[in-house]
Amino acid sequence: MKIGIPKEIKDHEYRVGAPPGMVRALVEAGHRVLVQNSAGAKIGFTDELYKLSGAEMVNSAEEIYASEMIIKVKEPQESEYPLLKEGQILFCYLHLAPDPTQTQHLIDSKVIAIAYETVTDGNGGLPLLVPMSEIAGRISIQVGATCLQMNNGGKGSLLGGVPGVLPANVLVIGGGVVGTEAARMAVGLGANVIIIDKDLRRLRALDALFGPSLKTLYSSSTSIEEAIATADLVVGAVLIPGKTAPKLVTREMIKSMAPGSVVVDVAIDQGGCFETARPTTHTEPTYVVDGVVHYCVTNMPGACALTATKALTNATMDYALMIANQGWKKALRHKGLSQGLNVCLGKVTNLSVAEDLGHHYVPIEEVL
Repeated sequence: MKIGIPKEIKDHEYRVGAPPGMVRALVEAGHRVLVQNSAGAKIGFTDELYKLSGAEMVNSAEEIYASEMIIKVKEPQESEYPLLKEGQILFCYLHLAPDPTQTQHLIDSKVIAIAYETVTDGNGGLPLLVPMSEIAGRISIQVGATCLQMNNGGKGSLLGGVPGVLPANVLVIGGGVVGTEAARMAVGLGANVIIIDKDLRRLRALDALFGPSLKTLYSSSTSIEEAIATADLVVGAVLIPGKTAPKLVTREMIKSMAPGSVVVDVAIDQGGCFETARPTTHTEPTYVVDGVVHYCVTNMPGACALTATKALTNATMDYALMIANQGWKKALRHKGLSQGLNVCLGKVTNLSVAEDLGHHYVPIEEVL
C-alpha cells in the first residue's frame, strides 16, 4: 500500500503521524511510505532519519495526498479538504461531533475516515485517545498554573502556596484519564484538589489511589456550582466518546469565580464543557470572560510534541499496520478498530456523530 505522512499545518502543531521507527516497520511490511519534507524536523525527526528508515521524501502535500492511506495526527485543515480523494483511507484524530463543516467535507470526498478517538479495545477503553488524554491532563495543570500568574492575566496565586500561605484550590470536573492526570499533577504541586465525577465506583478508585491528598465529590449542578465559586483553577475533563461534550459549567457559574481565576477546557476538541468556551490556538491560547481567564487550545498535546508523538505512535502503529497489511475492509472486521470508522464512502457510520449533527446513520456492517 502507498502511505502518505503529511506535515501537520494546524497552528503550532509539531507532532507527526509516524516517526522514523514506525515508517521502518511499514516499509519492512512491504509498503511504500511517502513523508513530506520537514514533517518531523521540529522535534528531531530529520529527513535523513526518514530516508534511513526507507521513506521517500516529497515536497508537497499534493504528492502526499496521492497516497492510498494518509496517517496524520490532527483532522484535515481547510486547505487539505480539496486534496482528499474517494476511497482514500484517512487515519487520524477527527472529533467530528462539534464540527459539521469537516464532517460534510469528509462525506463529500467519500473517504474512509477512521478516527483515533473512537477506536476501542477489548475492555471498551479508548487506546488511541488515552496517550493524548494523559498528556493533556498533565499539561492542563502546567498551563493553568502559568495562567494564574499576574503577567498572564491571572490573580497571582501559586498552586502550592508557601509556608504560611494556603495553596490554591483546583477543581477537576471528570474523573477519567484526563482528570486523573490533572489531579496527579495538581496534587504533586501541593494544591488543594477536588475532583468531581458522577461514577461512584470511579470516585472510590480515585480515593483509594490518592488518599487524603485528593477530595472527591459526586457530580451535580449544585456540587459543581458550589465548588467552582471557590476554585482558583478549574479543569474541564469531561468525555462522552464520539459525542459533543455536555455544557456542565454555565456562564453564571463562571461569574461566581474571583477575577483572575482560570479555566482550562480539555474537552474543547469535542465542543467544550464550559458554556463560555470557544476554541483557541497556541498562538493566542487565552481570552477573558467575566474576569476569568479561559485556556481552550484544541491541540494541547502539540505543546509537548516530541513526547506526544512517541506516545501516540506507540499506540497507533499496530492499527496502522493492520489496515495497511489487510486492507480497510478486512481490518475493520476487528471490532475495536471498526468503532473508529466515522465516515465511509459518503456515509456517516458513527451513531454519536450522526445524532449530534443530524446525519443519517449507516451501520458499519452495511459498508463492509
